[in-house]
Amino acid sequence: MGDDNQELVDVLKSAYMEELETVMNYRTNSIVLDGVRAQEIKESLEADIQEELGHAELLGQRLKQLGDRPPGSAAFTAKQESLQPPEDSTDVLAVIRGVLDAESDAIATYRRLVDLAREADDPVTEDLAVTILADEEAHRTEFRGFETEYSDD
Repeated sequence: MGDDNQELVDVLKSAYMEELETVMNYRTNSIVLDGVRAQEIKESLEADIQEELGHAELLGQRLKQLGDRPPGSAAFTAKQESLQPPEDSTDVLAVIRGVLDAESDAIATYRRLVDLAREADDPVTEDLAVTILADEEAHRTEFRGFETEYSDD
């Protein structure tokens, strides 16, 4: 793999780690949240965990196809400060806003990956990034609705 594609590989690796960090934080928040009002959010996080794991799998496989490999935990640096579980386990809005931050970061990552893949003439990675980008945008839309609903209370 040439130096031209190194940035593409670096972003694939970063996206892989972001997906796994999201899984960790969604799992924790789905366990930590309490209260009747939290149930819908917990269920949504549970569903999203499986989708985010699927994204990590696809990214890892693409790295392997490109002659590289996904990073292990020693390469991991936590970045999702706003998605940490809230001190108040009934603070559903804090979790919703953390999810929105994470989804916005993911959307930016996948938009960048689309651009890099296009520049590298790599339609397979471009298609993968577009597919995952659509999922992330759908998550963001869902959680924007939750934010509106919970902010009105």
